[in-house]
Amino acid sequence: MSPFVLSIYVATISLVIVVIVGLCVCFGMKQCRCRGVAIIDALLTLPLVLPPVVVGFALLMMFSPGYVFGAWLESHGLGVVFSVLGAICASSVIAFPLFYQTVRSALQSIDYNMEDVARTLGASELRIFLTISIPLAWKGILTGAILSFCRAMGEFGATILIAGNIPGVTRTMPLAIYSYVESGQYGDAFDLVIYICVLTLSLLSAIHLMTKGTLFSDHDRA
Repeated sequence: MSPFVLSIYVATISLVIVVIVGLCVCFGMKQCRCRGVAIIDALLTLPLVLPPVVVGFALLMMFSPGYVFGAWLESHGLGVVFSVLGAICASSVIAFPLFYQTVRSALQSIDYNMEDVARTLGASELRIFLTISIPLAWKGILTGAILSFCRAMGEFGATILIAGNIPGVTRTMPLAIYSYVESGQYGDAFDLVIYICVLTLSLLSAIHLMTKGTLFSDHDRA
């Protein structure tokens, strides 16, 4: 599999994971009233501020066959280290905080009056979240999804630790660029840089066009 195709594949699978898990976590955090909510929020954001190589090392220790969890996965045929699955895990963990923080900010900015009205009519919190909160915060969710996809596609530090740099197996575009530069193949590296820049710029432009110049809801401009 070429680095370009592999990067798109890994980023797409990571995006699906991030969106599903991210929306579930945002719903849980929205309902959470415990004292440690600030600590939980900080832990969820931690991979965004830590060096990717630190995150990669943590994932390597978690999924390594030499440890309990990694050995259990290996026994069930789910080897993560030095595999595409490892690249997906690394990209998902690195991209998740970006989606989480963007969506959480969007949810906090919506008009809560509509949610309160739904509660007085007997709607459950889950139904309110699915039918009111998410539609009102769709621009933030879309923005978070596109930014997360771009981040997952460009992930390098965590990926090289847990998935390695195996040609045709785990070598994504960032890893291929690194390998080309290391071997003096600057032309090939430049081509991949152009691919990433054009694709990323196109996606970021799409955010602007689809949200009409704003990242979140119309309420934010008021």
